[in-house]
Amino acid sequence: MRDGTLTIERAGASTTTPSAPLLEVRHLVKQFTIGGGMLGRGHGIVRAVDDVSFSIARGETLGLVGESGCGKTTTGRAILQLDRPTSGQVLFEGRELTTLDDAGLREMRRRIQVIFQDPYSSLNPRMTVGQIIAEPLAVHRIVPERAARAARVRRLLQRVGLLPQHAARYPHELSGGQRQRVGVARALAMEPSLIVCDEPVSALDVSIQAQIINLLEDLQQELGLAYLFIAHDLAVVRHISDRIAVMYLGKIVEIADRRALYEDPQHPYTKALLAAVPIPDPELEAQRERVVLGGEVPSPLFPPSGCVFHPRCPIAIDRCSREVPALRELRSGHEAACLLAGLTARSDHE
Repeated sequence: MRDGTLTIERAGASTTTPSAPLLEVRHLVKQFTIGGGMLGRGHGIVRAVDDVSFSIARGETLGLVGESGCGKTTTGRAILQLDRPTSGQVLFEGRELTTLDDAGLREMRRRIQVIFQDPYSSLNPRMTVGQIIAEPLAVHRIVPERAARAARVRRLLQRVGLLPQHAARYPHELSGGQRQRVGVARALAMEPSLIVCDEPVSALDVSIQAQIINLLEDLQQELGLAYLFIAHDLAVVRHISDRIAVMYLGKIVEIADRRALYEDPQHPYTKALLAAVPIPDPELEAQRERVVLGGEVPSPLFPPSGCVFHPRCPIAIDRCSREVPALRELRSGHEAACLLAGLTARSDHE
C-alpha cells in the first residue's frame, strides 16, 4: 500500500520469455455426452468447443463474442480446468494445464482467476463480504495472519470502490454492482496474471456496466492484468478489448484486432452481428446495409456438414456445405474461417 494505492505482487515466477503469450489455447475440444438409457449409455455427443485456438499476451484483453450457446462460457471453463477438455492444449506461462493434477492446478489457479456472470449466485450468502474475500487468502496461505488478512481485505475493498465497512455485510445487503465489485476484489486477492471475465456486466444496469468496465480497465493498467472477456454485447466488447474472437456453434469464425474487426469484418456471421448493433444516429441507421440471417442456430447435437454457418449464410455456395473452412490469415493479425472471405467476386468461385 503506497500513498493509498493497493500494490499487488505477482505470485510465482514466469517460465516464459517476454515475447511468449501468457495464455495459448491449441485445438481445444470439449465434448459432452447427452442423454442416457437404462444402462447409462449416451445418446449423442455435443461438441460444445470444436478445435478452438487463440493466444493472449500479457496485459492484453481478448474479447470472445457470439450468440448464447455458441460455446463461449465452456471455452472459459475449459481454460480454467473447471471442465476438463476432451482434447487440445491449454498453456499458461509455458505450462500445460490439461495434464496437471489437483495439486498442480491449485498452484496455477492463484494466477488464473474468474469473475462470474451472476454476482449474487457466485457469492456464498452465508458468508460476509470480508469472509468471502479473505477465504482464498487463507486457503492459499497468501496472508496467513488473521489481522493482516483483515487489513488486506480493507485495501481490496477500497481498490474496487467499496467502503471498509462493507466487509461486515452479507451479499443480499448489497446492490448488483456492489456484489460484482466484491467478485472483482475476490479475484484480485489471488494476485492473478489472467482473469477470465464470464459476461461480468450482462446482469447489471447499463450505467453500472460502464463503472465495472472502467474499473477493470484501471486495474489492467495498474497491475498489468490480462483478460479473456466473454460477452454477447458487441458495444461492451469493443470498448474494452484489444482483439476480438467471434464464435459460432463451438468454432472461432473470425479473430482480429478490434478496429479491423469493426471496420472491415470478413466473415458473414461477424457482419450480421455488427449489423444488429443499433446506431444512435437515425440517418446513419437508415443508410447502413442490413444483413438478415435466415433460420435458427442449428443444434450442436446435429451440426451441419461443411461450414457450420452455411445454412444461415446469405452468400453460401455449394462448396460451403461440403468443405470445413480453416481459420486462415487474410492479412496480418486478421483471420477468418470462410471459403469466400477476402474474395472480390463470388461468382468466379461457385
